[in-house]
Parts: sequence; C-alpha cells; structure tokens
Amino acid sequence: MKDKRIAILGSTGSIGRQTLEVISAQPHLAACALAAGNNWQLLAEQARAFAPDVVAVASEPAAASLAAAGLGGVAVLSGPDAMTELVRAVRPDVLLSGVVGTAGLAPTLAAIECGATPAIANKETLVMAGAVVMPAARAAGVRVLPVDSEHSAIFQCLSAGRRSEVRRVVITASGGALRDWPADRVEHATVDDALRHPTWSMGRKITIDSATLINKALELVEAHWLFDLPADRLAVVLHDESIIHSYVEFCDGSAIAQMGRPDMTTPIAYALCYPDRARRETEPLDLAALGRLTFRPLEDRFARAVALGYEAIRRGGAAGAVLNAANEAAVGAFLDGRITFGRIVPLVESVVNRTPEAVEVTLESLLAADDWARREVDRMISNAGASKQPG
Repeated sequence: MKDKRIAILGSTGSIGRQTLEVISAQPHLAACALAAGNNWQLLAEQARAFAPDVVAVASEPAAASLAAAGLGGVAVLSGPDAMTELVRAVRPDVLLSGVVGTAGLAPTLAAIECGATPAIANKETLVMAGAVVMPAARAAGVRVLPVDSEHSAIFQCLSAGRRSEVRRVVITASGGALRDWPADRVEHATVDDALRHPTWSMGRKITIDSATLINKALELVEAHWLFDLPADRLAVVLHDESIIHSYVEFCDGSAIAQMGRPDMTTPIAYALCYPDRARRETEPLDLAALGRLTFRPLEDRFARAVALGYEAIRRGGAAGAVLNAANEAAVGAFLDGRITFGRIVPLVESVVNRTPEAVEVTLESLLAADDWARREVDRMISNAGASKQPG
C-alpha cells in the first residue's frame, strides 16, 4: 500500500502528539510535514523521529534554533504564513489541523486548493468560516473529515441512512470539570479547578470551553456546516461517562450511537485512514464493567452557553466568527487572571447578541468580524475594570 502523507498543524500540542502516536503505529501513514508554535525543542525531537520534509514554527528565533539542531535535510519555515507555506510546499494527502483558534483557517483553505483532505480537529475553522470552507471544499471535490470525537461519531452514524432520513442529531457533553458544582461556586472557580476534566485529557483552552460548555455551542455550529443540518435538528445532552460520543435519530425511530473510550486517538485514526478503519491494538469496551451510562438534560448555566450556538446558526453571516473570537478572547482573559470564570459566558453572549450585519460573507468580512469581537471583549473587560477604580 502506498504511504498516505500527513501534514500536522500543531504537532507539539495534545492532538498533534496523539496524531504522531497513530502514525507511528500505522505503517502506511507517514508524517511529511510538522508545524508548531514555538516549542522548537519538542518539534526537533519529532523531526528526528519522523523525518518530515518540512517543519514550521511561528518565530524566527525558534526557526534559527531548529536550523542549528542538526535535522539533516529537513527544511525549516517560520513566520505568520509558515503553516500555509508548508501546506503548499508538501501538498499532503491529508492535513491534520490541531492548532487552537483561527490559525488553522488559511492553511486549511490552502490544503483544499491543493486537493488535500482536511482532517479538522480545531472546530474554530468551521465555526468561524464554514460558509467559506465548505463551499470551497465542494468546488474542489474535497471531503472535509471531522476529528472532534463528537463529529467523528456523527459522521460514522450518518452512514446508517440517507440524509433525508435524519430526524435529529444529538451531541453528548461531559459537562467538564465543574459539572457537579453549585452555580454560586462555579462563578469563582479557579483556572486549576476548570482544568481538572473528569474524563478527557485536552489542551487548556478546550478544557475551559468544556467547563463553560461553550464547546458545545461551537460544536453545534460545526455540525451545522459539516452535515448541512438546521439548528432545530441538533441537540445536546449531558453524558457523564463520555462513552457515547454522539447519536443520530432516524425517521423510523432508530437511534444509531457511536461508542468508545474517551481517547482521541480513535477519531484521529478514523480520519487519517478513512475510508478504511485502522487495525489497532485497543482495550475492548466492557459495558458490563462500566455498569451504566447516565444522561441528563442541561441545567440553566449550561443551556445559556449552548444557546449561543443556536443563536449563531440563526443569525448566520459573521455570527460564528464572532462567537468563536469572543470566546477565545474571554477564555484568554480568564487564563490570564483578568476575569473570573463566571464572566466568560456573559461576555461572549453580549458580543454575539451585537453581531454586526454582514452584507456579504467573505473571508475578509469574517476576519473583520473576528477582530471586532476580540476588541469588544477587551473593551468590556477594560471598562469593567475602570468602573471599579476609586475616584
């Protein structure tokens, strides 16, 4: 079998490291390019282990350190456009996008132009710019593959019937680190509190999103674009054990669920090896040992966060870009100690509800909306801080 060439954006992050685990266990997969932020030390180790054609980092100093690290014939790229340049240089079979935030958008569009298959683990790309990415993929005859566990589950379940037969798609939510906390205590949860996820091991930003449940708002918008589903056919339910990753109800009353342990290597392997399934050494899913699977409706604080996804779908235009950017800015402010945990959702909600009308949805208008939303969050935080000053 011919090697399938994989380029990884965010190779030193949680998703990137797990992707390399999958590649190392699958003889027909090869890592042809690796991109990271500024963790050049780990990137150098990965380059020595996997011998890609090209690596990319954000800063010139990191690139200089890489160049001096003795990587043989591996080319080193740097700068704000390095990931896009990397994609165009290697023209991979699959682009695995595991970078946080909007940084994956331009490289994803470049991959589509090159005929590569985007395997998207950073939901922000589609939340922000699904209106641009999905039409571009259709025009190029390229299939966009989801790597998020929930969307991988939906993708697999949808193969059980025709799209016209789908009644409803239900996305499951773990509830995050604070799911069993009383609402008054949640308001002042610390960063360490919010990062203690009960079932998943993920990066900091997405773990905070899981604690607020804004991750499910983002996933609703992503599902809307990936599967061409309206908001009224999408739902969210709490599921403590994170075993059922999503399920699809069909018109005849059948409900098809995808189950598996909370392990991101499973959806990663599915996307990298699609349309085949990877043969992997995995521990069997022992439902009898688990004993039970539990489900709960969303309590008010979670419903408020999830409602932002429905609102973004309803508004259309640039609302997805605003939701994503406002959330990134608010989560960043929380991680930096500028706001309390309880302010994240209200800040995002306020900005989403003031989304400017987009005359035309283009990449430029979406980037402008992204910039506006970030500035609005910063302005609101600064104003709130100023109002507390004595005077």
